[in-house]
Amino acid sequence: MSTPKTFYITTPIYYVNDVPHLGHAYTTVAADVLARYWRLRGRDVFFLTGLDEHGQKVQQAAAKAGIDPQAHCDKLAPQFQTLWKRLNISNDAFIRTTDLSHKSVVQRCLQDLYDKQLIYQDSYIGWYCTFDERFWTEKDVADGLCPDCKRPVEKLREHNYFFKMGQYQDRLIDHINQHPNFIRPESRRNEVLGFLTTQKLGDLSISRPKSRLSWGIDLPFDKDYVTYVWFDALVNYVSALEYLRPTPSFEQYWPASVHLVGKDILTTHAVYWSTMLMALGMKLPATIFAHGWWTVDGEKMSKSRGNVVDPNKIVDEFGADAFRYFLLREVPFGQDGDFSREAMIARINSDLANGLGNLLSRTLTLIERFAGGRVPPCPSPDDQFTEDLNVAGLEAHNFSGQHFAFLEFNRTLELIWKLVQACDQYIEKTAPWSLAKDPNQQVRLNRVLYRAADTLRLLCIHVYPFMPSTAENIVHQIGLDIDFQKPITTNTVTDTYWNHLPAEIRVQKGTALFPRIESKPQGDKTVSETPTPPRPTTATPAPTLISPQTPTPAVAAPAAGTLAQITIDEFQKIQLRTAIVLSAERVPKSEKLLKLQVSLGSEQRQIVAGIGKKYEPEALVGKTVVIVANMKPAKLMGIESQGMVLAAGDSEVYGLATILEEVDPGTKVK
Repeated sequence: MSTPKTFYITTPIYYVNDVPHLGHAYTTVAADVLARYWRLRGRDVFFLTGLDEHGQKVQQAAAKAGIDPQAHCDKLAPQFQTLWKRLNISNDAFIRTTDLSHKSVVQRCLQDLYDKQLIYQDSYIGWYCTFDERFWTEKDVADGLCPDCKRPVEKLREHNYFFKMGQYQDRLIDHINQHPNFIRPESRRNEVLGFLTTQKLGDLSISRPKSRLSWGIDLPFDKDYVTYVWFDALVNYVSALEYLRPTPSFEQYWPASVHLVGKDILTTHAVYWSTMLMALGMKLPATIFAHGWWTVDGEKMSKSRGNVVDPNKIVDEFGADAFRYFLLREVPFGQDGDFSREAMIARINSDLANGLGNLLSRTLTLIERFAGGRVPPCPSPDDQFTEDLNVAGLEAHNFSGQHFAFLEFNRTLELIWKLVQACDQYIEKTAPWSLAKDPNQQVRLNRVLYRAADTLRLLCIHVYPFMPSTAENIVHQIGLDIDFQKPITTNTVTDTYWNHLPAEIRVQKGTALFPRIESKPQGDKTVSETPTPPRPTTATPAPTLISPQTPTPAVAAPAAGTLAQITIDEFQKIQLRTAIVLSAERVPKSEKLLKLQVSLGSEQRQIVAGIGKKYEPEALVGKTVVIVANMKPAKLMGIESQGMVLAAGDSEVYGLATILEEVDPGTKVK
């Protein structure tokens, strides 16, 4: 079967009874990642999001604010649109159910069903939940509470119009059984099937009397009623294709490829919407995917708890790309997740700063130092060190599409970061800083530098759907000109196989992609905030432990002419190890401090050292230094240091402690 040429992705349309929150951002970011991925692979994508502006909740929110419902909607709509811009959401259309064209389509659908005698009027007694804007039967309600939101319900008796939803029960069950991907994930499919196969599906009230609710779309066949908000809202998925495209595009894009929804509105989509489509003679969407909810620090988000996450504040503090990455990396899409600031900082530091960001920095530094800032040509064939790197690249190429097809975002990101780690290990094994010392190794050195740079090219393509600004930043720094608005199949530079990076392009190393974030409990002081004890000076230079323990580069010493003696047992407590400097950068607002990323062979560490007056950061990359490996982590100017660097000097640094012979990183120093 040939690959479809179009991809129609939707989010739910969000209620405008309040400002956007974490849940809104989660669904919309996920939809955007899918849209960007399929555009990049040549699909004709239509990405729709928008607002549900009718219903009792909106009317009540407007009344509470003392303004007209339309004015209330007009006030809140820009807050969603602005947030989507800040989050780099690439939606093709933004629908509002107060649009006149949308209203027209809703009324046409209602009239069609009425003419087919699929809508009838009847009296009804039931328990009504204002928050969910739906009726419940007696058996659904326990202790006077809505079974969904657990809010109080009220008993209402009124005449309404009903859609004959129940007559489509068997047909819907058959469709779900015959189309395994129609409702996903599997647990949600089983949930809907369980509901449909164990109880009789009733008819759906699709109107509200104007005497109780006036804010809605008039029924075309009875002006004393407005349309039930869910009937109105669900029709947006087809009405948008009629008037939010340059030309009507229903035949081009319908049925939708994916409806993304939260698990709380799965029934309305899988049952209400599906039966409505059947009655209207329209095809059902290919997939309805219901994702999980986010808690915050283990608790449900609510205004009363004061723990509602404002996406704007997260973007202000951490940036849009880091937020997007965390949302889709932290938990498998479809499951519930817990949001915490600490978890997000941990992801940023481990995956983005120490992972992708560090790989970009060290690779470009090596090219600047050993290839004059230009990517060297890649000689062939590969050597024995490239096997793991090749495998990681091929896995990212071969399986990312499969994971995207099943909306397994976290597994896609795992593959991408496996490639990051494989490239880091490739650089460690090949040791380009050692190859550069031997003129006979120039061919091998060129191969290492090229393959590392080519890995960055592949990574920017793979991360683009998740972190578009980051991908563009990587492209700029490695000296490429990639237009991500065009399918990657149109240019060999964007091919996701190896060795398509042009040689001789000049790299343009910029600022760190993701600076590490230092988090501390409220009230705690970092080492940099503590006063520095006075230090007497020594008469002659002495070995120095360059550490964040004090703001000055040298360690306190006894008075001149005296040395504090220690036993062999005391000395053996100090664990000295060799380490290779992978990257180095200056600490802002400090002329002395450098932040180093070093390798001990089996692990990487960050060390802050007071050697900035003696050394330029780029001069340290590739050097083998000696560190105190078992020093308790400490902070300087808010940056954590996981060890100390040995150097000679006191009030000034004269030189780093070095090893005469070449040794592996992590070797014990005696």
